[in-house]
Amino acid sequence: MATKKKKSGAKNPSEFIKQVMGRPVVVKLNSGVTYHGILAGLDEYMNIAMEQTEEYEDGKFQQRYGDVFIRGNNILYISSQFRRKAQ
Repeated sequence: MATKKKKSGAKNPSEFIKQVMGRPVVVKLNSGVTYHGILAGLDEYMNIAMEQTEEYEDGKFQQRYGDVFIRGNNILYISSQFRRKAQ
């Protein structure tokens, strides 16, 4: 009987959220605006709370915020921003 190897990374959205909670993320809205910050909270409607947040429009920095709350129906995606080690 073959054993399955466990892959690194999230297998489903719930596991992904658990992995990135408290870590840097990029949140892109349906409008195209992106927010870079620390994911502080998320509810069942995908409403999110972020800390140390920066707003970017067309790739250009717009404004820095302390805490941000974003309604879930405005979110296109949430992406992790894992730091890569220098080689």
